Amino acid sequence: MSHRNARLTEHGRKLVVQRHQAGWKQSHIASAMGISRKCVATWIGRFATEGDAGLVDRSSRPHTMPTRTSVEVEQKVLNARTVDRSGQDVLAHRVGVPARTISRILRRNNMPYLRELDPMTGEVIRSSKTTAVRYERPQPGELVHMDVKKLGKIPEGGGWRARGLTRENHSGRADHTRVGYDYVHSMVDDHSRLAYSEILSDEKGATCAAFLERALAYFAARGIDRVDQLLTDNAWAYRKSLGQVCADHGIKQKFIKPHCPWQNGKVERFNRTLATEWAYRQPFTNNTDRAEALAPWLHAYNTERRHSALGGRPPISRLSPT
Repeated sequence: MSHRNARLTEHGRKLVVQRHQAGWKQSHIASAMGISRKCVATWIGRFATEGDAGLVDRSSRPHTMPTRTSVEVEQKVLNARTVDRSGQDVLAHRVGVPARTISRILRRNNMPYLRELDPMTGEVIRSSKTTAVRYERPQPGELVHMDVKKLGKIPEGGGWRARGLTRENHSGRADHTRVGYDYVHSMVDDHSRLAYSEILSDEKGATCAAFLERALAYFAARGIDRVDQLLTDNAWAYRKSLGQVCADHGIKQKFIKPHCPWQNGKVERFNRTLATEWAYRQPFTNNTDRAEALAPWLHAYNTERRHSALGGRPPISRLSPT
């Protein structure tokens, strides 16, 4: 396949050579084929030096690239990505290489996207659908997203992530006692991505309403003293039990279209980050340790973690000092 702007294909170049060998003058060849004399001379010269191989397309890449990232720095980036399993904005801060350069290094070395990796082992396990449709409210508090993430509790001694799976013990536990679930309730501000989460025992209406009250207080303490709209899915608890809390605070309830969770995408994306960077980041050996790790992680998420949608800044950077 010839270059996009090439006047001649490989067949056309052979035709130049054949006509030259038949005794045509170079000027006549150029006129007949609508190319320059320099182009004719180039292909005749390459054929004389290299034969048919000289008529094949060559790479447009320069022979030398003085500004290309060194092998040492490139390997440092790859090692950091393998160990930390972080995005280009986080790696740029840690490694001292621009985020765009890190992106090129990762693509050049065929490194898989983070969304395709197991958060604990780094193995490629899946791919995910992405969307180009993005939206963002201009001010904090104009819209908040709310959802629940259901997580299986960790038995004493750890689950399969800590014990490993065997053919005899396919569940990763010595027994099959049901340990139940934790319900991680979360609320995320659309503009700043400020997030608040709690681990609760269920997702009933009264529990959701009480969580909303505490989440609003958390937001108010960090400068979001008014929330205009609350977006949730169509769960019964949200439709039947949040009305009074919303009325007390002057909040308008909004619901996504049924079976369209991407409309509540910011909190859904936060749930995935919550799972990969907190719940399954390391093999906890009991449920208490994992629960105690949530608050420190949430504080780091809001005040330190670099967020790609915010230009590499944490959510707190979009809020007024309190």
